[in-house]
Amino acid sequence: MTPEEIEACFTRSDGSYAFARWGRPIAPIVFGVDDATLGVVKGAIEAVAQLAGHEMAETDPELGANLMFFFFRDWDELRGVPDLDRLIPDLGPLVTRLKDESANQYRMFRFDEAGAIRACFVFLCMDDRLSAMPAETLALGQVVQSILLWSDAAFRDRSPLARAPGQGTVILRPDVAALIRAAYDPVMPAQAGDAAHALRLAARIGQG
Repeated sequence: MTPEEIEACFTRSDGSYAFARWGRPIAPIVFGVDDATLGVVKGAIEAVAQLAGHEMAETDPELGANLMFFFFRDWDELRGVPDLDRLIPDLGPLVTRLKDESANQYRMFRFDEAGAIRACFVFLCMDDRLSAMPAETLALGQVVQSILLWSDAAFRDRSPLARAPGQGTVILRPDVAALIRAAYDPVMPAQAGDAAHALRLAARIGQG
């Protein structure tokens, strides 16, 4: 990736540059799937965390779990999840807005005092399009989008995934994988709001 392409990955629609990575071990939990799909999702989390060189944990001391995946068929199901309204401010209006937009996914991040990611909530409304995707593809794509605070437009025109050459399996695009590794380099900051950060990421990739 060029520095300009990297900068675009973290430049939001309003023109602001906003980067963040996880600042604590990832402790995942998955709701609404069978055991087979649970294994696929957790396998994707482990693979991406290993790529980033980031730790995982059984529990988070503050939240219990800090990366939460919710799979469901209708947005209204969220209204009945016990205590979810305590984790997600204004859950009711959010559900109404997502229904009105015919959205099939939504991610919400929380940050610590240093600006690093402390929690991520991933909501997947399994409409016909998402249901038609192989579980491995859906899981890997969602985990990649949860490992960093990407721009809201980062993968609008191009998926972070690709077909493995000569195979039918789906893999993480090599350029995206390199960017994730660079973003988790210990010398890099956990949070950045200046586009000059993209130049530093490009330099780390060049050294890799």
